Amino acid sequence: MKKVITLIATAAIATTMMVGCGKSASSTNSNSGGEKKEIKVGVALYKFDDTFISTVNEAIKKTAEEKEKSTGVKININAVDGQGQQATQNDQVDTFITQKYDVIAVNMVDRTAASVIIDKAKKANIPIVFFNREPVKEDMEKWDKMYYVGAKAEESGTMQGQIIADYWKKNPQADKNKDGKIQYVMLEGEPGHQDAILRSKYSIKALEDAGLKVDKLASDTANWQRAQGQEKMAAWLSSFGNKIEVVFANNDDMALGAIEALKAAGYFKDNKMMPVVGVDATAPALDSLKGSQMLGTVLNDAKNQGKAVLDISYSLAKGEDIKKSVEGITDNKYKWVPYQSVTKENLSQFK
Repeated sequence: MKKVITLIATAAIATTMMVGCGKSASSTNSNSGGEKKEIKVGVALYKFDDTFISTVNEAIKKTAEEKEKSTGVKININAVDGQGQQATQNDQVDTFITQKYDVIAVNMVDRTAASVIIDKAKKANIPIVFFNREPVKEDMEKWDKMYYVGAKAEESGTMQGQIIADYWKKNPQADKNKDGKIQYVMLEGEPGHQDAILRSKYSIKALEDAGLKVDKLASDTANWQRAQGQEKMAAWLSSFGNKIEVVFANNDDMALGAIEALKAAGYFKDNKMMPVVGVDATAPALDSLKGSQMLGTVLNDAKNQGKAVLDISYSLAKGEDIKKSVEGITDNKYKWVPYQSVTKENLSQFK
């Protein structure tokens, strides 16, 4: 079935990308009754140019195409760019509601600001599927037609710490000053993001649980961005030099930025190494791992998260019982996708 791509420009939506698996954008509301032959799903992304989120978005679209072929139901996916601005995202959701979308999937700009979107969607009786950025518990309890798709961030932090613990125990030369402690720096995602908080906390907890002593030299926010990761790492190298023994990053983009700064300082050649760990297992990160630069990463399964977002959205639009139609729903509204540790030893499984 032919895919139709339609660009919509409105005052409320600065950047809109329409990806339709069907030919028409018309649809009835999911609760209006009758057998639906077409579904409209609005996807509000916090930012288009985030590497991980773009992969989730592609998975949503691919799953929609596959489901359309298997069910014969036209599925129109309209993904919009919040450009990192909550006010912009709120306007975009307003437009989805006005245009009577069947379901709205939201990757919040600010996870603490979900109540505004929830209240409007509830009033219009349009179900919501949040993903990647989990609203606070109080907001998630506001309505029974809301779901969340994501991964438990503490797991990814724990796996990062375990990768470093294994490396440290196998490579005594990693303790450069022979003080029996790991001197580390931490590149953190944006302030207040639950993944940034939990990955930072649990990566270090895993080291301590492994019986290792730690010494934090510095930590700073790099907002998930490669350029900021490079900038922060370059500054730390100027301040701490060879005192740095390990680099933690809450995601791969920041880790890759740190690696660029390290390469500029002469690392990753002539046996001058620095263990760097990230999260997401993006294609560039896997290439870096293959090239013996990044030590390890943790697969944040964007493909299966995107699939879950679409599967839940489809079932909601069809009025199905989510617990029966989608496997793995917990507490009536959560779909958790597990992480996987990735090192050079098991890299072939993820390429």
